[in-house]
Amino acid sequence: MMKTAQEYIESMKNFNPRIFLGGKRVNLFENPTTLTVIKANARVYELSQEPAYQEIMTAVSPYTGGRISRCLHIAQSIHDLERRAEMALLTSQMLGTCNYRCVGADVLNALAGVTWEMDRDLGTDYHQRFLAYLKHLQENDLACSGAVTDPKGDRSKRPAQQSDPDVYVHVAEKKADGIIVRGAKVSQSGAIGCHETVVIPTMGMREGEEAFAVAFAVPNGAPGITYISQYTPFTAEREVVSDIRYLGNPEYGQRETCIMVFDNVFVPWERVFMCGETRYSGRLIARFAKTHRMNCGGACKVGFIDLIIGAAQLAAEYSGVQKAPHIVEKITDMIRISETSRACTIAAALKGSEEPAGSGFYLPNDIFGNVAKLTVADGFWEVMKWVGDIAGGMAVTMPSEEELNNPESGPYVRKFMCASAPAELRLRVAKFVQNWCAGLHGAGTWHGAGSPQAQKMVLYALTDLEEKKRLAKNLAGIKD
Repeated sequence: MMKTAQEYIESMKNFNPRIFLGGKRVNLFENPTTLTVIKANARVYELSQEPAYQEIMTAVSPYTGGRISRCLHIAQSIHDLERRAEMALLTSQMLGTCNYRCVGADVLNALAGVTWEMDRDLGTDYHQRFLAYLKHLQENDLACSGAVTDPKGDRSKRPAQQSDPDVYVHVAEKKADGIIVRGAKVSQSGAIGCHETVVIPTMGMREGEEAFAVAFAVPNGAPGITYISQYTPFTAEREVVSDIRYLGNPEYGQRETCIMVFDNVFVPWERVFMCGETRYSGRLIARFAKTHRMNCGGACKVGFIDLIIGAAQLAAEYSGVQKAPHIVEKITDMIRISETSRACTIAAALKGSEEPAGSGFYLPNDIFGNVAKLTVADGFWEVMKWVGDIAGGMAVTMPSEEELNNPESGPYVRKFMCASAPAELRLRVAKFVQNWCAGLHGAGTWHGAGSPQAQKMVLYALTDLEEKKRLAKNLAGIKD
């Protein structure tokens, strides 16, 4: 049975994760910043209950036979891949921040095929463990985050060469009933507000690095887990504002991440999906990346761009300049960037294929997925430039909307901030624009799902340059 938003909220009250924010331990439900993660996740549950979004937000599980959240579905066709991308687009449009389950969904899809291969090749039972765990998630409609990025320490050294092995998550001890893991994952989105987190290696491991080739699942706040949350100017603002309506994204805030520390965390064997199989760790992270770059690139961030375009148009209309040719041209350029990125994502889904062959699991086309992410990474800066240009300096210089409640300053603000729309509307949209063009999303878009340099490396490696040379030689009349 799928949970309602309220049922999700009530279920999260059973957890008491060890969270630190701004140097203090905080309560998940009592802190205004951590609460935004709960609200965002609740909205995702809410969308799954709405009939208009059923085909996007849900799917029928081949394992339970029931309807489940698409966040927990393993793609069985290119249709599933396209719907998965549509879910990323929709949730970004509805939240204006991370849906906090995107990485988890893509980790599950990567693990499905790799555990299937390991069982086939090595005679392990990882895939059966994975399917049992997946059914547990689906039957209980649990929110699942994914943990991928390690701190990495001295990046000139491999994991086994580090002076402190904890800079990569690793197996510290194997026991009869499970493993003990140590380390940390950084830039971790949404783990504090999910029921479960699935951990995979951050990179391909080599012989001698078996301890670091580990994948497993842990419940929220398991003994030994600590979450150290990010702290930004937006965090401080949310802590002191008298009314959240005066914030750029009142309900759902900025993307909230944390360092997730594993300090001798016990994981029972039934929740371990890789343990020392270095040969398969590279393909696990590669399959995650190709899926996540499709969804994070031309779907999730396109949803954000849709919001930015809407805000730019409102800012222009509120100032009375919406018909100026240069304004129309800039908004049109933003639309071009958005739709180009989305087209790459659709291509990645429709050109997807079964991987590994015979598994029944589908992954997107690697080239188009990387192009989607690379296109949106560059394009997002352009979009933020144009919305900042259209909104003007007011996006970063406007007074607080709270001034309108001050009998001494309010009349001045209403008088001088009024244009083609009242001061209230201009201040509100300017604050919304500030959330984007002066916020955290630029660097987050650039590095999320891997920095653009990673996409360039993959594109160059995947491209058949010999075939392109052959085509050129054929028309140029060049003989080998």
